[in-house]
Amino acid sequence: MNKASLIEALAERTGTVRGEAEKMVNTLFEIITDSMKKGEEVTITGFGSFSAHDRKGRVGVNPRNLAEKINIPTVRVPKFKAGIALKKAVRQP
Repeated sequence: MNKASLIEALAERTGTVRGEAEKMVNTLFEIITDSMKKGEEVTITGFGSFSAHDRKGRVGVNPRNLAEKINIPTVRVPKFKAGIALKKAVRQP
């Protein structure tokens, strides 16, 4: 499922027009993204939690020149941890 099909499914299930469903999906994504940028965790009970974590910097190898070492800086990355209800639902055949 991609974003367009998610919007279609939301519009169908809620009985709204596609434009309104698209606005809801985009707003939800913006809220989650803005919260993660601030360092906040977004928890949706039963579904999961979204957060941002720092991945430590390290020394890597240049793939074009294996003898050359390069420093990979610390970077902030998104993280999603699935909730218990989502895990159970996915496990069901």
